[in-house]
Amino acid sequence: MIPTSRSAAELLPLLPELTLVGGAFALLMLDLFLNERQRAVTHVLAIAVLVAATLMTAFGVGGDGVVLAGMFVRDTAADVVKVAVGATAALSMVYLWPFLRERGLYKGEIAVLVLFAVAGMFLLASANSLVMVYLGLEMLALCSYALVAIDRDSPLASEAAIKYFVLGSLASGLLLYGLSLIYGATGSLDLATVANAAAAQPSAMLVTGVVFAVAGIAFKFGAAPFHMWLPDVYHGAPTPVTLFIGSAPKLATFAMAYRVLEVAAGPLDDDWRMLLAWLAVASLAIGNLGALVQGNFKRLLAYSTVSHVGFLFLGFAGGGAQGFAAALFYAVSYALMSVAAFGVIVVLANRGFEADEIADYKGLNARNPWMAAMVLCVMASLAGLPPFLGFWAKLAVIRAALEGGMLWLALVGVVFAVVGAYYYLRIVKAMYFDEPEGQAQPASSHRPLRVVFGINALALLGLGLAWNPIWAWCVRAFG
Repeated sequence: MIPTSRSAAELLPLLPELTLVGGAFALLMLDLFLNERQRAVTHVLAIAVLVAATLMTAFGVGGDGVVLAGMFVRDTAADVVKVAVGATAALSMVYLWPFLRERGLYKGEIAVLVLFAVAGMFLLASANSLVMVYLGLEMLALCSYALVAIDRDSPLASEAAIKYFVLGSLASGLLLYGLSLIYGATGSLDLATVANAAAAQPSAMLVTGVVFAVAGIAFKFGAAPFHMWLPDVYHGAPTPVTLFIGSAPKLATFAMAYRVLEVAAGPLDDDWRMLLAWLAVASLAIGNLGALVQGNFKRLLAYSTVSHVGFLFLGFAGGGAQGFAAALFYAVSYALMSVAAFGVIVVLANRGFEADEIADYKGLNARNPWMAAMVLCVMASLAGLPPFLGFWAKLAVIRAALEGGMLWLALVGVVFAVVGAYYYLRIVKAMYFDEPEGQAQPASSHRPLRVVFGINALALLGLGLAWNPIWAWCVRAFG
């Protein structure tokens, strides 16, 4: 029987989540009393709440434990994902403010939606029940739909939001159907109980449920062939919103995949590992080949996201603690690279100039050598060139595939890593070797934004030279 009341001690492991939700409600009320000029207060307080929740998680405030009748677990794996999610979300909020404010798009509810989305990601990271998995996912998804549609006067953004909502609902339905089959086959919503039932007597219903769950997870990641929503949503949404939904949610989806596939369906890993291996091949092929023909920078980054999901799946397909550590290391690295990549567009854009076409970067080195150097760092890391962080991330997942006995998959990863380098180098070639087209546009005049972007880009080089602490952090999560 589930108790109807909770003591304060039982809720201590939930302190970061309670901070996020309480902060979101407080900002929702505070925003009623602020005018347009005072909206910066809401934004700064939202960043403060994100930083506070992240620090609470990093320093173990509240302690570990299983609470809420076993539905919520706080362990090392959850804390590692939450720290990465919180830091990425706080960084995304820095990029959000000047871009949306300059275009008159910033509303007080944006900060509230981001906080609720991050709370959903935190719940996904700590889910110990199929109910908590779905609750966290829907909190994230519903807030993401609203953020994409924040520019209501833009037909492109409205179309992107509708596509995201319709196809996202389809993915949620697939996942929910899979989870219902898993419940029907095992008679439990608890992940550990599901794992015990799967080990004792796997059934056709359970395997079918896992297949549907894999499809739902692949859709949320944006893996091929479930990637059809990603280019249109990334292109249509305001750039800083794309920056947010293209970074932190990937970490949360990793946590969901780990909880559902390894913690719950671990005894069936021979089945789902092979499924993810073929999804990795499809994502690497479609993502890289699709990116080769793009002229729009945001669509190029969307297809490159598909290919990066393929690399992340190499770690999952490798299996074992090392495979999951490699996949988490890749997810953390990609979140940092994705924020920097879309940050390029945010920093170079101004009112009337979106900087989202590859042609906009022609001759950038002649106009702004420092900015061109920062973009070079970002592109080199995405391409996986040493010694940048992206190189070590790709090396980790390829090694995980090898250690998991999938030599053929590792070779596919190596081949498409070479193919993927081409379209990133197109940006570098445009900046350094092409003549500028049209009148030169100034970069953002928001100095703090330029400083943050510079730190973000240089961090990809610095962390590439000192990647061991992050790797050890990820290994400890599954040790």
